[in-house]
Formats: sequence, C-alpha cells, structure tokens
Amino acid sequence: MIATLALAGALFFDDFSQADRQALVQSGWTLRDKIGHPGIVGARWDAGHIELVADPQQPNNRLLRLHAATDGTPEGSYQTQLCRAPKTLWGTTSARIRFSDQPHTGADGDAVIQAFFQVSPLRFDYDPLFSELDWEYLPNGGWGATETRLYGIAWQTVRLEPWDAHNLSTEVKRSFGDRWTQLTVQSTPQGSRWFVDGRQVAWHAGRTVPRQAMSLAFSHWFSPSGLLPVSAGAPRHYSFDVDWVLHLPDQSASPQAMRQRVQALRRAGVAQQDNLPPPEQPARCDF
Repeated sequence: MIATLALAGALFFDDFSQADRQALVQSGWTLRDKIGHPGIVGARWDAGHIELVADPQQPNNRLLRLHAATDGTPEGSYQTQLCRAPKTLWGTTSARIRFSDQPHTGADGDAVIQAFFQVSPLRFDYDPLFSELDWEYLPNGGWGATETRLYGIAWQTVRLEPWDAHNLSTEVKRSFGDRWTQLTVQSTPQGSRWFVDGRQVAWHAGRTVPRQAMSLAFSHWFSPSGLLPVSAGAPRHYSFDVDWVLHLPDQSASPQAMRQRVQALRRAGVAQQDNLPPPEQPARCDF
C-alpha cells in the first residue's frame, strides 16, 4: 500500500543516491561545462566539482554537493551548476538544502551565491516568455548590501548587458548556514507562494507569473562585484549540499505534505522518479 501511494501520479523526485557523476547524468541531469552568465566573467563552470557524498548523519543516505572556488581571478575560479530538461510550470517544488556560510579553505568574504531555481532560456533581451522562480542564498552579502540573506525571486524578464532586471523579490535576513532548510514554491497561474521551513514568506504575482515550462536547477557561483581582492591569497573553496528535491505538478501542496511524500517514496525504496510529460526542449544550463 505504501509503495502504491508513493508512486501514484506524475511527479519528479530525486534523493541523490546515485553512485557518481556519470550516474547523475544517466538519470537525466545535465552538468554545466560552458562559460557564460551568471558569475565571474571568464570563469569555468566545472562539472568535475559536483559530487555525490555519503551523509554522515544518516546511514545509507547520500547528498549532492556543489563546490565553487575563487582566488579573485577568472582563471583561478570555478563555479558549478546542474539542471534538468524544462518540465516544471504549475505545481509545487521543494528541496531540502544545507547552505554554508564560510569557505572550507581560505579567507571568508566573497559574495558567493548558492541557488535552487526553475528557469526557462532567455532567447533575447527582455524576452516576454522568460520565466524564473529563484531561491538564492548570499552568506556574505552582495549586490550593494552586506547582510546575510535568502532571496525568493520571481522574474518577469531581464536584459543582461547592461543589466536591467524586472522581478519581485523577498529577503529573509538571517543566516541559513550549516543547517538543513526546506525551501518550497507553489506556482499557479495566479502567482507563486514561497515557504521557508513551512512558513510562508512571500506571494509574487502579476507579471512575474511564469509563462512557459522551466528547468529545475541548482548552482553555486560568485558575484564578480563582490570578490575579495587577489591579494587575499589562496583560493577560497565553498560548498553546499542537497538532500532531495520533489516536484508535484498542478498541485498546491503544503511543505509538510511535500516532506511526507518524500518519506513515503523513500520507504517504498524509490530513489528517483520522473514520469512528468516529455519536455518540448532539451536540457541546457547556459541560460
């Protein structure tokens, strides 16, 4: 009975129990290796720094780990990102994430961004179909402010150069580092509700309502305007972890219901399930 309930209906779920990066790719993830927006201009996006590691707190559990590092120069920096084919639009999307506030090595202070998001390709400046629902954690501040904060951002459209963003954002100004956090977005044709550990923190509507299917993605990158100087010395290495991600289409499920569904899937022995309708476009991470 548990297995039947857990598997019922279309959904996407991954608890990142794959053995290695090759298995991650075989299960449908695209690991980014092309330079480009966002982050440090000229820095590489390095798939080799995406890991699957054992969870020291839960036997037999594994975690997705995204690394990023910089010495203040493009050639001395790498960022990481992975995404899936665009399949999410209406419904509820949730992930359990452990952000980090400090680097594992090197001086602290770079404007690093740890992100969980859904996005469609930007075809051209001010693309009217551009859609994005974006969680971004800034442990060291950035973009003109020094506060540690978590952003929930719903996008209308954007021009990259010179930068001109049209969006609605909500800030939660506190540390989320080194603790597990569940982030949830309910996306509907009327607007999007944003939850942090079960508490609603935002409602974004109007022109920020998504217009087309989006790719589910995670990324770890640096704001080029907030780097420590090259004289800061050795490269600074950062990482953050993801335990699981779940998307239920066409449902406004509560964060608690999403967590319970994950528990049911795991009890049923399901490590990954993707029976969402086929995408109209292939996966691409260089948005």
